[in-house]
Amino acid sequence: MITIKEVKSRKEQKEFISFPIKLYAKCPYFVPCLYMDEKQLFKKNYFYYQTCEAVYFNAYKDGKMVGRIQGILQKAANEKWNQKRVRFGRFDFIDDIEVAKALLDKVAEWGKTLGMNEMVGPMNFSDMEREGLLVDGYEEMSTFEENYAYPYYKEHLEKLGYKVEARWTESILKAPKEHDAKIKTIADHLMKRYNLHFVKEGSTNQILNKYGKAFFDIVEESYNHIYGSVPFLDAQIKSMIDSFKLILSKRYLHLLLDENEEIVAFALAFPRVGEAIKKSNGHLTPAALFRLLPIIKRSRYLDLGLIGVKKKYLDSGVAWIILSMLMEQLESGEIISVDTNLNLEDNLAMTNNWNRFDRKIVKKYATFVRDI
Repeated sequence: MITIKEVKSRKEQKEFISFPIKLYAKCPYFVPCLYMDEKQLFKKNYFYYQTCEAVYFNAYKDGKMVGRIQGILQKAANEKWNQKRVRFGRFDFIDDIEVAKALLDKVAEWGKTLGMNEMVGPMNFSDMEREGLLVDGYEEMSTFEENYAYPYYKEHLEKLGYKVEARWTESILKAPKEHDAKIKTIADHLMKRYNLHFVKEGSTNQILNKYGKAFFDIVEESYNHIYGSVPFLDAQIKSMIDSFKLILSKRYLHLLLDENEEIVAFALAFPRVGEAIKKSNGHLTPAALFRLLPIIKRSRYLDLGLIGVKKKYLDSGVAWIILSMLMEQLESGEIISVDTNLNLEDNLAMTNNWNRFDRKIVKKYATFVRDI
């Protein structure tokens, strides 16, 4: 018999957070979230609850925990996109379609009581967090920024009537097999034409303190039209900047400024820390920090975070400057490879840029939707 319980007690919260680690204990490709970040979900003052409601359920079968799910009412998204949707996320379960159905039905039932008519997922509070279900590339290591899922997740969702709504691809970029001098020539020309320069002075913390808010203004402008996006909250921006300070290296934080010292474009990448996080099951123990610090300082394998261009420069070709910078780092050997993380399949402007590199598509993700 399957029992679904809403997460209330600290014991149930711990079970909810820890379940994926147990489910994927023998999976070499899964990377957990940070345990301390997941604990924020159960704090009443968690900043996302300014615009969201959320509910959490654990599934038990014969007294043993066999699954979990999160339901999210993202009010800002519904208002922005004129929808009546409830999101599901943190959806993990054993290979049992009845467990999956019971969990999904519970969130659907909750959503209907709130007046919703659709359910979509896996999605999170915002598009700045893990989203999408892995549907291809199951034998590839996850990055720290993305979900992992066994193949049966997709199979069960489809059997339960869920249809694909959005698709992403993820690629590994390496230096192109043949050098293309044209990219550097164009980039240099654009730098001179628009009187642009990169931020060079100051530490990572100093740069983020000075330009952090303006940086996120560009992110908002660049990603406003992206699937599932929602406006940033001030507390969310602060939280993300604080996280960046912990893991970003100045070498891979590129802010392009105009003559007025205003941001025109940006690119940031993170050291590939997934394996180090996996070894500690998401806990930042002293041993985990000991493994992380040298990776943060000297990693030559990167996960792409964000790239953006100010709206007034979108048609100027300024993105070529960012491409040129990344190309130089790959061709010099300073970076061996870059994982793009998730790019929407229909974002041709982005994916066409990647074709200038030695590119290999390694994973595919999707969200699924159904009427409730």
